[in-house]
Amino acid sequence: MPGVFVASDRFAQAADAQGRALGMYPRRVLTGHPIQDRTDEEMRALAEAAFPEILGALTV
Repeated sequence: MPGVFVASDRFAQAADAQGRALGMYPRRVLTGHPIQDRTDEEMRALAEAAFPEILGALTV
């Protein structure tokens, strides 16, 4: 089953370190940070903006 790791860009280095530690390098899409203080409307806009990249990572 295809999958894509989605996180805010603040966690890029942590994701790289975890991938190296596990020997695993999943496809990923990074979004803008922060997430927690965004309104529902802002989150929808963020998700819609990331959707083409997520879809592309799933269909490679």
